[in-house]
Amino acid sequence: RWQKVLYEQQPFPDNYVDQRFLEELRKNVHARQYRYWAVVFQSGAVVQQLCSVCVFVLTWWYMDAGVLSPQGLFGAALLSSLLGYVLFDAVDGGAGRWESRRTRWADLKSTLVFTAFTYGFSPVLKTLTESISTDTIYAMSALMLLGHLIFFDYGANAAIVSSTLSLNMAIFASVCLASRLPRALHAFVMVTFAMQIFALWPMLQKKLKARTPRCYVGVTVLFALAALAGLATISSVGAVLFASLLLTISCLCPYCLIRLQLLKDNIHGPWDEAEIKEDLSRFLM
Repeated sequence: RWQKVLYEQQPFPDNYVDQRFLEELRKNVHARQYRYWAVVFQSGAVVQQLCSVCVFVLTWWYMDAGVLSPQGLFGAALLSSLLGYVLFDAVDGGAGRWESRRTRWADLKSTLVFTAFTYGFSPVLKTLTESISTDTIYAMSALMLLGHLIFFDYGANAAIVSSTLSLNMAIFASVCLASRLPRALHAFVMVTFAMQIFALWPMLQKKLKARTPRCYVGVTVLFALAALAGLATISSVGAVLFASLLLTISCLCPYCLIRLQLLKDNIHGPWDEAEIKEDLSRFLM
């Protein structure tokens, strides 16, 4: 009788298998079953990040057109940051701060250092790209913002995810765009606002998503409506296209994912690579 071993000489060819070989065939062993509304909820991270990029570009356009003053933006951003800071601790009752052992004084010092450093270098940021054409600046900014969206941490465990690279690309884009604003004060406020919306705002989003899912959904919807309203003041066609994009990501893509799960046909069996499940750390001592 044929045996599935290599250490015995058997009267069969090397590629011979009997009928028992396919009895161990299994299909879709590790397939996940998704629920539609659960996938829609998880897509909120993509929607929020798209809206963040949209709000950032709209804010830059308003400042460049002279509609929004840097003092007004700085005051609104400061007020929203204070509200977000209070909400960040109130969501979990201060448990996260207690675990991290980070004091409010440390947060205040970090904020003051960043603000002073950015304000001191704002004249340099304003004149940093004078020798580069405006079209090149716009192309570089668009590319960096696209890279920010690609490498952002949406909660997936993938090799492409890099929060540090994503944030750096967003800040680089903000520096490029800020260099085309009228004064150094505009550049300072623009870079500060970019840090708030690309670094601090996602942290609050993640905590709301983990602690208060209903509040997270409400914030996502309101943020999307605000981005659409701001975009509609510039281009109604752009607002319609952006709304179509958000609806596609949050409604159509989850439906397609669930439908495609029915077509999955992964096979598993004795031909798979062997998995060593025993703890071999004792051999490394």
